[in-house]
Amino acid sequence: MMAVLSLLTLLVVCLATVLVAVHGLRLSRTTSDFYVASRTVRPWWNASAIGGEYLSAASFLGVAGLIVVSGQSGLWFPIGYTAGYLMLLLFVAAPLRRSQAYTLPDFAQIRFASLPLRKLTTYLVVLICLLYIVPQMHGAALTLSIATGLPGWVGPLIVAAVVCLTVVSGGMRSVTFVQAFQYWLKLAALVIPTVLLLVRIIPGNDPGMRVQQLSERMGDGGSLGLYETISIIIALLFGTLGLPHVLVRFYTNPTGQAARSTTVIVLGLLSVFYIWPVALGVLGRLYTPEHHAPGNADATVLLLPQWIFDGWAADVLTAVVVGGAFAAFLSTTSGLVVSLAGAVSQEFFAGTVRGFRISTVIATLAPLLVAALTSSLALAGAIGNVFAFTASTICPLLLLGIWWRQLTSIGAMAGMLTGAVSCALALLVSGLLAESESVLAALLRQPAAWSVPLAFVVTVLVSLTTAKRVPRNVDRILERLHVPERSALSD
Repeated sequence: MMAVLSLLTLLVVCLATVLVAVHGLRLSRTTSDFYVASRTVRPWWNASAIGGEYLSAASFLGVAGLIVVSGQSGLWFPIGYTAGYLMLLLFVAAPLRRSQAYTLPDFAQIRFASLPLRKLTTYLVVLICLLYIVPQMHGAALTLSIATGLPGWVGPLIVAAVVCLTVVSGGMRSVTFVQAFQYWLKLAALVIPTVLLLVRIIPGNDPGMRVQQLSERMGDGGSLGLYETISIIIALLFGTLGLPHVLVRFYTNPTGQAARSTTVIVLGLLSVFYIWPVALGVLGRLYTPEHHAPGNADATVLLLPQWIFDGWAADVLTAVVVGGAFAAFLSTTSGLVVSLAGAVSQEFFAGTVRGFRISTVIATLAPLLVAALTSSLALAGAIGNVFAFTASTICPLLLLGIWWRQLTSIGAMAGMLTGAVSCALALLVSGLLAESESVLAALLRQPAAWSVPLAFVVTVLVSLTTAKRVPRNVDRILERLHVPERSALSD
């Protein structure tokens, strides 16, 4: 019964996604439509789309799993995911929109007129998108195998097929409609089971005893140390500034002010959303202590209905959660594929619509192959590593490129390479010290606290020593980034 309902829900979500994408296809005619939806997406619609793509497998499944395993330490992830948008609002959203770029490599080219820097940025965008897409594929494999018993490879294949069709059909225009729709679908898929689970659990329980029990269990075991907590917060705050699929959405707003308004709305939408996976994680921690093993944690949201309900009610609620989970995989993957296809198309296919579509197929098949050859990691932890990497690479380029006149292309490249190499090596070596509790293991496991400052310091020092390489038109470019538009038509 549960398998049949889950498959039907999955079919409905995929068909609805394709139908919404086809609607976008009718409106996609120009190159600008495919890359930035002709910069006509209004704040509420764009905010919903950003919520749709940002709330990935790590948010839908991983946050609850982290709370089940780590207790109160897991709460830093939803806080950090949301607070990162405050950084975007304050420092990046409006200037990035005013740059009139299509992609992050475009921004690097506009700011520095440097082909090597553009190429390096493109390669980093490709790597970041691949690293971010693969956990979505793993999440799809986990969800489908638990809910239906089908082989794990079927889930990633479904996600790849639907996303490829969505993006190829209408580019950013189609994806915007899809992601906005899927934010609200994901929210409903968490609200409905959470409310019903609470209604089932609360009656008949002594509130005082449950509060005491919750306090004890949320603090038991798995808690992160002070250094690791600080490092995670730095990774999430600064890493948000470097996510290509998030940044590209700001290019779709009509003006810089609209980009700021979009970010404010996103903060509200994320705050509302994260209430529910946190609640499910707390319920899992409180009522299913025997399932606290890390291998079971990411499945908490999927399995809670079966642990607390019996019969058809458990099957129906599980199917609802499966639908929401696949909406998360589809919306996030589609945003990443758009960013990846845009960067590849601009770099290797002259930025044409045909080149965008070819790049989309490549951008879908490559992570599908990687996902098939790798095993699933803890979803929120895997995404947290991507945040640490983006904070150490793209973030210095953006923040200093927008706010520091003396930044040079050589300095930007040196900082990005330093951050990429140091963060990547730390994460790779930490895999060999997985069971160690030493200080060195903690430093390598959560490198953002030192790799991000290191990248910024190298960027600044190299820029100061290559001061003659500051672009001659830097004042004109910075004026474009920081002076508000007179009207929507002037941008």
